[in-house]
Amino acid sequence: MNLLKTAATVSGFTFLSRITGLVREVLTASLFGAGAQTDAFFVAFRLPNLLRRLFAEGAFSQAFVPVLGQVKAQDGEEPARLLASRVGLGLFMSLAGITLLAILAAPALVWLMTGGFSGDTTRFELTVALTQVMFPYIVLISMVALASGILNTWSEFKIPAFTPVLLNLSFIGCAVFLAPQLHEPIWALAIAVILGGLAQLGLQAWALARRGLLADLPHLLRNPFQSLGQTWKDERVRRILTLMLPASLAVSVAQVSLVINTHIASRLAEGSVSWLSFADRLMEFPTALLGVALGTVLLPSLTKAHTMNDPARVSQLIDWGLRLVLLLALPAALGLAVLAPALTAGLFHYGAFDLEDLNMTAYAMQGYAIGLLGLIAVKVLAPGFYAQQDIKTPVKIALATLVLTQLLNLVFVPLMGHAGLAVATSLAACFNAGLLLVRLRQRGTYRPEPGWGKLILKCLLAALVMAGLLAWLNQPLNWGAEQARPLLRLGMLFGLIGLAVASYFASLRLLGLPIRGMMRPPSLDEPPKPRPPNEGSSAP
Repeated sequence: MNLLKTAATVSGFTFLSRITGLVREVLTASLFGAGAQTDAFFVAFRLPNLLRRLFAEGAFSQAFVPVLGQVKAQDGEEPARLLASRVGLGLFMSLAGITLLAILAAPALVWLMTGGFSGDTTRFELTVALTQVMFPYIVLISMVALASGILNTWSEFKIPAFTPVLLNLSFIGCAVFLAPQLHEPIWALAIAVILGGLAQLGLQAWALARRGLLADLPHLLRNPFQSLGQTWKDERVRRILTLMLPASLAVSVAQVSLVINTHIASRLAEGSVSWLSFADRLMEFPTALLGVALGTVLLPSLTKAHTMNDPARVSQLIDWGLRLVLLLALPAALGLAVLAPALTAGLFHYGAFDLEDLNMTAYAMQGYAIGLLGLIAVKVLAPGFYAQQDIKTPVKIALATLVLTQLLNLVFVPLMGHAGLAVATSLAACFNAGLLLVRLRQRGTYRPEPGWGKLILKCLLAALVMAGLLAWLNQPLNWGAEQARPLLRLGMLFGLIGLAVASYFASLRLLGLPIRGMMRPPSLDEPPKPRPPNEGSSAP
């Protein structure tokens, strides 16, 4: 498998997902602004997303994918297919029960997230109702994540990467056509969540059926409770559950931090939750295009290398991923910080999204940009542990990160308001990535290849040249004053982005950095390059 080509394919579909996601957020901002109703929707949607990260791409995937890949490599496709079907049945039945309980407990859950919005009864009741309607999304998206893990194990990455586009298209369609027909237009977004979840699951089910990966499901469904009993007796399922326990704690730690941050934001100025959500959406572009794509393709490859008892290959894969992170995430972070007002204005400053919303969202975005390098590096470093079925170490690091985040909140929120939450999250993400890196090096899993010092210096110099050029060109432009001329504003924005990209890579070329060679990943089909035992002292 060509990792670079696969990563590029995943990035391409992820880019499409993020483009349609931005269109969705532009419509949300222009139609609803950043007021009480959008705060209610974002909080309500965040609740099923908390469990999605636990049962979907979070703890479940971290435990499921390595075990499934190991079974497929050692025992063959049929045992792996049966394991996947059994796990899917157990996951579905468990989530159905959790969803029912969550719908009944929605008022308590919303209060936990918001503290009752400081007595704003109308906003609180709307959030509760939206939560109850959208919570079944956790069942749909978790089954989508299960299907994605199976397809990725069978080296099918395109459809899982494309699937999120369907949710965004559902949002866009409901916002444009359904919202004007409703007495409370915000309900169109809740309906879009459920329709999008159904569309995503339908596409994934088709992909599984096309590869014959649902062949065991009819047999299991003939007597689901008996099949469920057999599932719990399966030693490999118990292995997944054993791995999920510490992984769940790790993801839960991150979600506890998110709950606390949402609780804090809901007690700040009205619109704070929405400002942070819009800023986070912009930050998802580089995070998803690089971090998610690399993490998606690296985990199966690292699992295979570990199963083959090839530690040198594991180290080379991690090193390759980290080099790409530095090469692409460093300029992205500086560019996002400098162009935060321009990006926010170009994408969101229409309709009900006023000048204050623009400034506050850009402020939060600059806070998030501080931690972009750490956020993306975690996506490369964490699979180094998961591939070895070691989840306890990331748990311990996550607990330390949670404590640090809240200590930083105590410092930055009084000084910076909602943007202080973004700064605290960013600094904690860098701390998280640093600890993961140190631990991988201490245990010998990762030993840096030569040349990191020169690489860091060249990338930093090129990124500073790019940032200086952007700051100089951006200074005379008044982004908030061009709301009535969106095409002109978008033209200026994309012109600046194009100049930034060109100046960065031109600078790297002048500095003699072999970009094409850096992009070439190590192949699992070739013998690893031999290295002296003392090599790797120049850590990134």
